Amino acid sequence: METKPVLVVMAAGMGSRYGGLKQIDPVGENGELIIDYSIFDALKAGFKEIIFVIKREIEADFKEIIGNRIEKKMTVHYAYQELDDLPAGYTLPEGRTKPWGTCHAVLSARNLIRGPFAVINADDYYGAEGFKLVFNFLKQTPKESPKYPFVLIGYSIENTLTENGHVARGVCEVNEQGQLLDITEHTHIEKQDDGAVYTEDDGTTWTKLPKGTPVSMNLWGFTKEFIDESENRFVQFLDDALQDNPLKGEYFLPSVVSQLLSENKADVKVLTSSDKWYGVTYKEDKPVVMAAIEDKHKNGLYPKPLWRME
Repeated sequence: METKPVLVVMAAGMGSRYGGLKQIDPVGENGELIIDYSIFDALKAGFKEIIFVIKREIEADFKEIIGNRIEKKMTVHYAYQELDDLPAGYTLPEGRTKPWGTCHAVLSARNLIRGPFAVINADDYYGAEGFKLVFNFLKQTPKESPKYPFVLIGYSIENTLTENGHVARGVCEVNEQGQLLDITEHTHIEKQDDGAVYTEDDGTTWTKLPKGTPVSMNLWGFTKEFIDESENRFVQFLDDALQDNPLKGEYFLPSVVSQLLSENKADVKVLTSSDKWYGVTYKEDKPVVMAAIEDKHKNGLYPKPLWRME
């Protein structure tokens, strides 16, 4: 029996910068959060099942504010990202409070993932095109393939910037066939008059990123084998992190993808969405996001209210 693609939403960090879920301001005039628009677009693209990765301590609030209404539209599961969810023989470093990163978040859902799956961040607006691209890719993934067939939905760098400060982005190197060669995390990218630039020395020097450069916003599509590979590699990550950076080392999705690429075990197709990304990186971004969402309602891209609860 064919396993349909499921959507994994990394939501364990939701509310952390606001002091809690109840403090998150809606971006739609009927109380919609950014995550509502992602789920709406995912449902329209074909996703019928969703796994929310959350912290156990926000479960009640999450269900009240988000989960209960989504259960009326999709099959909903919950996975819990917990600091002490470590392989046998490993213990949590004393004083560690920081989550173990995006790859650990996905591993938290390992017992619920049975086939192909997409991954998104809970607090990013991706647009409808990205969900269509990733769902269609996963639906058509060949059963037998010499390498793992993965997909990354790329966004043009100029469509992912804010006017209000710098951002971190995974900058993609892609060949002529649209395959990912490498992904490099740049933690200080800014919008300047002549486009996007990044610095690695606190602004002493700047490097330009050409218009159209694809970047990752953590919209990935994987086969189930990614779970097995991530689980196997987590031990090596822990061995390194516990020695070098026990309180803050993070296990990131792109690092595992890069390892699999370097070992020639995966092919990662980069499909570029023409949509503009929106997110509230800085509090000044919120009015911009709200205005963009309102325009999308006015242009008929979304009904108003978003969810009509029959």
